[in-house]
Amino acid sequence: MNLPELKIGDLTARFPIVQGGMGIGISLSGLAGAVAKEGGVGIISAAQPGFNEPDFFNNSFGANCRALTKELKKAREIAPEGIIGVNIMSRGYYYDDYVKCAVEGGADLIVSGAGLPMDLPGLVEGTNVKIAPIVSSAKAARVLLNVWARHHKRTADLVVIEGPKAGGHLGYTREQVAEHANDGYEKEITEILAVIRTFEEKFDRKIPVVFGGGVFDRKDIDHYLSLGLSGVQMATRFVATYECDAAPEFKQMYVNAKKEDITLVNSPVHMVGRALLNPFVKHISKDRLPPETCFHCLKTCDPRTTQYCISMALIRAARGDVDHALIFCGANAWRVDKIQSVHDLMMELTADPE
Repeated sequence: MNLPELKIGDLTARFPIVQGGMGIGISLSGLAGAVAKEGGVGIISAAQPGFNEPDFFNNSFGANCRALTKELKKAREIAPEGIIGVNIMSRGYYYDDYVKCAVEGGADLIVSGAGLPMDLPGLVEGTNVKIAPIVSSAKAARVLLNVWARHHKRTADLVVIEGPKAGGHLGYTREQVAEHANDGYEKEITEILAVIRTFEEKFDRKIPVVFGGGVFDRKDIDHYLSLGLSGVQMATRFVATYECDAAPEFKQMYVNAKKEDITLVNSPVHMVGRALLNPFVKHISKDRLPPETCFHCLKTCDPRTTQYCISMALIRAARGDVDHALIFCGANAWRVDKIQSVHDLMMELTADPE
């Protein structure tokens, strides 16, 4: 069976695969452009994209906006006809400004999680930029879309469900992660889809829903499509590609990982995260590493008491200093066994199963 297209309003992706936004510096123009060129939806992460700008340490906001504009332009040059989105965390400092920067930079789509982006519709009003909230429960979907309907007279163009097997920061407790260790979050997906249908009826339009979290191969894609979803979000698989913007050492960590190397960590922003067990994770589980500066990434972090600076931990990861870094990953990272091109990966994921 051929995979269906993914329609997001008046945008059409050849394949129903959304590349997950990964920061810091993991999914920038190189990866997002390559995925969009191959018919998926490429996503640039707005989490500190300016970390390599010369003034980042004393002007992180300016450096990030400048870099985000550059990355959007480069991604568009790679995939002139592709769909390029930006993932922006709603709990971040300067959220409104980053959304504005993404819109002015030519993003087709804003994907937003890490909290419920209540004000996102107003920030893109008057533009053709599509908006996609990330939710993890039927309650969250209902609350957010009710607010959007009531205050902004509109609904989502796409909804992303992130399950507990996703990588990086999770919207789940450790107990919830353990509860869903052996399932694919199907019950909750069905409940969320039922909520979305009520808003489809209200606005008389299709709202595509994609699921991310543990999606690894074509079998998984077909499974989630069979539940009534319009597509999937995948991040881990795209790390192990030549086009991924991370350092080669970061990618190799995935290739070398064993199942027992994947663990949960406590993030300084008061969320549980999934990462690879390395010397850094062992260290911060016991001792504090006081931040030397604050980059104002998330409002839920207090540099006076935080266990470590997550921005610096992720910057070191992107640069390849993997023993002194936080290596975020999805639950199935241990299954990655090689680095390949985005083209070959997309061919693998979209080829008809025998």
